[in-house]
Amino acid sequence: MTDDPNLPPALAEIVEDFHAVGDRERLELLLDFSRELPELPEKYGGNYAESMEQVVECQSPLFLAIEHNDDGTVELIFAAPAEAPTTRGFASILQQGLSGLSGEEILAVPDDLHQRLGLAKSITPLRLRGMAAMLRRIKRNIQQQLTPVQ
Repeated sequence: MTDDPNLPPALAEIVEDFHAVGDRERLELLLDFSRELPELPEKYGGNYAESMEQVVECQSPLFLAIEHNDDGTVELIFAAPAEAPTTRGFASILQQGLSGLSGEEILAVPDDLHQRLGLAKSITPLRLRGMAAMLRRIKRNIQQQLTPVQ
């Protein structure tokens, strides 16, 4: 699963890390990612539910913001409760693997990313669908932002 040409380098490395360990260790790796999810920028503060978009398909409360940098790259900002480590882990994977890419590069990420991590034996299908929903929401928002208003 190394050097997957369909994935940006950071995501390919994350997928490779998941495939380098056994099923039980994959859960630990997902928990490690959950602890790495960055704190919310101060501008989102305590009212992030009002200033960010909720990804309602997730079992746990998850909020998303997409920021565009002057150089054309995208930054993903997530808010998820500490008591939702699976959701936080998925959000962290997407944040680490997609932030800094252009909108076009993110749109090219395969929709089956959640399957490529090899977590199907360890995580319920409902949770995996939550990660797929996060990626779909990110792509939909970027597509809307890239499409000129007519």
